[in-house]
Amino acid sequence: MSETARARPTAKPAPAATLRRIERHAGALATSAVARMDETLPWFRALPADQRSWVMLVAQAGVRSLVEWLRSGGVVAATTQEISDEVFAAAPRALARSITLTQTVQLIKVTIDVAETEVAALAAPGEEEPLLQAILKFSREIAFSAARVYARAAESRGAWDARLQALLVDALLRGDSSDVLASRAAALGWADAPPVAVVVGRSPGGDITAVLHAVYRAARRARIEVIGGVHGDRLVVVMGGANDPMATAGALADSFGEGPIVVGPAVPSLDQATESARAALAGFRAAPAWPGAPNPVAADDLLPERALAGDMEARRTLRHDVYGSLARAGSGLLETLDAFFAAGGVLESAARELYVHPNTIRYRLKRVTEVTGLSPLDGRDAFALRIALTVGRLDPAT
Repeated sequence: MSETARARPTAKPAPAATLRRIERHAGALATSAVARMDETLPWFRALPADQRSWVMLVAQAGVRSLVEWLRSGGVVAATTQEISDEVFAAAPRALARSITLTQTVQLIKVTIDVAETEVAALAAPGEEEPLLQAILKFSREIAFSAARVYARAAESRGAWDARLQALLVDALLRGDSSDVLASRAAALGWADAPPVAVVVGRSPGGDITAVLHAVYRAARRARIEVIGGVHGDRLVVVMGGANDPMATAGALADSFGEGPIVVGPAVPSLDQATESARAALAGFRAAPAWPGAPNPVAADDLLPERALAGDMEARRTLRHDVYGSLARAGSGLLETLDAFFAAGGVLESAARELYVHPNTIRYRLKRVTEVTGLSPLDGRDAFALRIALTVGRLDPAT
């Protein structure tokens, strides 16, 4: 005999008289349990009729399983799990999505309370106390079975959500129609709280579901909506309701792997998030060219690197918003920048080149900052301005 067999006590099956009484009262017992649920649980009363009928099926299956369990003595672990799992097999899996685990525990408690009040009618004379103890032990097994059911449902839903989110992110990157985006986002419970911004960084690796779970935890702490997907070695996260996308991305930073984290521009809604996603991805590809960049970094702050890496949207922005603005402003701003850069940033040398007073150069450089938001006196901004001048003169005018 094995050590396990010697260690496990042998329980005597319930008397046949008790089993017959429980079988006779099975229907009434299940009906009484459901009636008590209706009296004591407000959320149960609010359930649709079909879901209430599923609960009735579970209650009836529970009474039948109790009989089988008592007949076997309730000592074989494998049989116990099989019998208790059969209880929940009586209802569709959709019930696990409609009723939470906490609510299921409440239903089990009500059913056991009803069974306890009926012990005198269910047990053969002198068997009341053993039956009561058996019912309490069986209720524990049912509770464990419920936990298994919900764990399996959570695993399945987690895997499905990860796949659906990956499809949604793919649709964003491809620029699919807003109807496609809306339907997939609705399936994930996305409320589309503005503004929306996309963040791209390196994935920390490992199980995708675990990676996304870490993103969700961080998002809950930041009180924002998120949809995420892992694409190759990249983690793409769509943020909703992030009034300060850069600060919010910083709160999510621990969910990413090592390397740059790039934040796309904010847009009003999800159906416009393709613009933000493409900018963030282009910025992520170009970010290694700026070793000293802050982390997270805005995709718009990487316009020079993106343009050099072949991002046509970045070239268009530099040509139109920077070079075009300077050209439209006139007043010699382009010529002043050329002279200033050619002089190595020395005001007096630029002034001699243009035959003007140094204060005129100072004024024009101030105008450049006002027009473009970039200061020629700042090293990083000066680099962006020089790239904008180059792109503006190379690309055809629009």
